[in-house]
Amino acid sequence: MNFWFLLLLGLATYLMVQRSALGITRTPVWLLWLVLMTPALLLTGWTARYGIKQPPPPSLIIGSSIVCLLLYWLLFQWGRTASTDKQTEPQTPKPESVIHPTAEPVPVRPIEPTEESQLRNCFPWSVYYIQNLEYRPQAIICRGQLRTTPQQAYQRIKANVESQFGDRFLLIFQEGVNGKPFFVLVPNSQAASAANQNKTEKLTRPGLALLLLITTLFTTTFVGSRISGVELTTLQSNPQTLLEGLPYSLGLITILGTHELGHYLTAKFYKIRSTLPYFIPMPFFLGTFGAFIQMRSPIPNRKALFDISIAGPIAGFIATLPILIWGLAHSEIVPMNEKMGILNPDALNPKYSILLALLSKIALGSQLTAKSAIDLHPLAVAGFLGLIVTALNLMPVGQLDGGHIVHAMFGQRTAMMIGQIARLLLLLLSLVQSEFFVWAIILLFMPLVDEPALNDVSELDNGRDILGLMAMALLIIIILPLPQAIANLLQI
Repeated sequence: MNFWFLLLLGLATYLMVQRSALGITRTPVWLLWLVLMTPALLLTGWTARYGIKQPPPPSLIIGSSIVCLLLYWLLFQWGRTASTDKQTEPQTPKPESVIHPTAEPVPVRPIEPTEESQLRNCFPWSVYYIQNLEYRPQAIICRGQLRTTPQQAYQRIKANVESQFGDRFLLIFQEGVNGKPFFVLVPNSQAASAANQNKTEKLTRPGLALLLLITTLFTTTFVGSRISGVELTTLQSNPQTLLEGLPYSLGLITILGTHELGHYLTAKFYKIRSTLPYFIPMPFFLGTFGAFIQMRSPIPNRKALFDISIAGPIAGFIATLPILIWGLAHSEIVPMNEKMGILNPDALNPKYSILLALLSKIALGSQLTAKSAIDLHPLAVAGFLGLIVTALNLMPVGQLDGGHIVHAMFGQRTAMMIGQIARLLLLLLSLVQSEFFVWAIILLFMPLVDEPALNDVSELDNGRDILGLMAMALLIIIILPLPQAIANLLQI
């Protein structure tokens, strides 16, 4: 295992753990990440101690993998139980919390028996013919027959509920396992404590965001100087050599920041309360564990879910392209080695990705041949990581951006099937490219269920469906290796 493999593996593992665990379990993300990375770290330590000619015993890797996966599952479930016991204000209603609520009662007066007739009157027979009301500790489930379009039904009934009960309830519209849509009224705990929140919580903290950005600029510059070949002793004797890490630092921060700004600005467009993008600085690894925003309001419909989810990968990819092409154009061509792969520390084989091969040919032209590999410029390293981040986020699984996208396009049930298929396909791909094996294993442990929008039934328009399919096509050309027929055509 080499430096680049460990670097990208750590990045992929952290992003997937963060997307799958944040907001679901109280177990710290870094602890879950460390548990999953333990087998890779053990293999790295063995290689550093005994060299690549003496492989580790299979029992060490297999045994540590089984133990760590079991420990990950136990820590995740423990944190999920603790979260359920202590959580009093969920950010966005989840399907399981609606149907089988286990959280403590929120401080909102439940519906009284005398109010049932008011509730039934909110459902006109020509819009949604109500057949059954199911009372749960944290929800009222309203089942019946839809008589008009989902969008018209939701808007009409939402207006009726607000006129009768004010802001006491959030109205959720979901599709049942039988394919029939149903409504759920959940006590609106956010509205009940809105006055206190406004007094005690300042959602946007520009000072904190700026401080984290400056700190991340320093840590990524430090890591970038090491990628540029500056030794630690040289850095200590001549601090100005730290500036050699700026190309990597500025490139990576631009890509990650643009990705999160895409989410943030789209959320603001839909008037969804969200934090500013916050970077996570680290003095090692990539110099950062990425950036994030938190949305504090429910997503109103699948259209908003789609737009917010796809805005990040598109914005990040647009920022990645010029950075990667410029970096590739200033990289060096080196001879190809039989042992060289996509994660080799000395040089990169561009044929391990269709898109990377195309961009490399555009940037390097005739210099790139079938026997050539690329010694990446630090800015190209940042651009290459941008491609990896884009691909990881577009994986159509669970709460990754790609999972949100297919959920918005096809609905919750179909999205879960697509996520399961994507897991298996990535596992099969790992048989061809072993670098994807650990990612495939991580995806197998990622929950497939995504958080619903308030109106989770109304479908998207054709334009958004086409854009979503284009995003999935982008994922495919990033992760699939270059077919030999295209390689012959490009003469690489």
